[in-house]
Amino acid sequence: MSSLALSVLLSLVSAVAYAAGAILQEQVATTTPSRPYAPLHHTGWWIAVALNGVGAVLHVIALAYGPLSLVQPLGALTIVFALPMAAVFVRRRAGATAWRGAVMATAGLAGLLALTGGNGSHTLGTGQRGVLAGAALGVVALLFLTAQGVHRPVLRSVLLAAGAGVAFGIASVFTKTVAVDWSWGVPFAQWPAMSVIAVLAVAGLLLSQASYRGSGLAAPLATVTVVNPVVAAAVGITLFGEDFRYGVTGTVLALACGALAAGGLVLLTVERLGSDGGTPRADAPDVRSEVRGGTTPGGLVAAQRARGRAAERPGREASDRHAAGPEVGERIDVRSVAGTGPDLEVEMGPRAVPGGS
Repeated sequence: MSSLALSVLLSLVSAVAYAAGAILQEQVATTTPSRPYAPLHHTGWWIAVALNGVGAVLHVIALAYGPLSLVQPLGALTIVFALPMAAVFVRRRAGATAWRGAVMATAGLAGLLALTGGNGSHTLGTGQRGVLAGAALGVVALLFLTAQGVHRPVLRSVLLAAGAGVAFGIASVFTKTVAVDWSWGVPFAQWPAMSVIAVLAVAGLLLSQASYRGSGLAAPLATVTVVNPVVAAAVGITLFGEDFRYGVTGTVLALACGALAAGGLVLLTVERLGSDGGTPRADAPDVRSEVRGGTTPGGLVAAQRARGRAAERPGREASDRHAAGPEVGERIDVRSVAGTGPDLEVEMGPRAVPGGS
């Protein structure tokens, strides 16, 4: 087998490993909503971490055997592999809109990476490393804090995934500089950069895990897959003096590919927002209260009053069954139900409220 063929094979297996790890992360996020960042007790999470590690190692080996212009675009196939794998292994099928968005994001990213030139041995000075590390950690922290104030699960997910992509992308830049400057004679000379890599890698892992909570698979995975190499390429262009191939024509094509990738991400986000608007989330243990006899204003207070009046009526099985009321942290959705009756009647069940968090 030639070096080029081996590089392609390793790149494809790496993308499959990343896709499998993402599917497991999304499944873990669904089953452990109370531990969005580090569900250490969950075996599936550790398997996902191992798969991501295998994907990273295979990607690095592929770079050793093949050109960056080939290996990087093939790595963008992660999202394309993830959708059919999710349909086969966890029965999670993606709609036509999600497929269009995934293909757009992958094609745009692949084109952008293919047009990014330069594979030389570049490194960063001490001052540049400090500025880049501080800027990266600041951007990641800003995205994280912004996500905490967003109530729509998908938008929060995209922000967290973008933070993970930034962390992974800058970690890749530092990894490249460490590899270039490494010397077995003074191995500890690179410990500051290696510490930054460790911090960014852990931050990216935790943020990517949290990004799958209540938002499905495609949108956060596509965001991480696109943001990661784009950030690394941007650093290469600004700090390493790299440029796009084919001069002005290549720059125009790169901008078009970037717009295509961004359009794919927007399409995935909009598709998931529309899905959240009408589909209850399985990981939100909310309670729906239905009130007969008209609309009850006042939200939670009105619903609790209605529940109290219904509980006073002996013989009402539903009232007796739910007299304990909702637990702390659960939400009440009050709406009118067709029909008439002299008193308020409340039916409470484990149905999720759309849009809950």
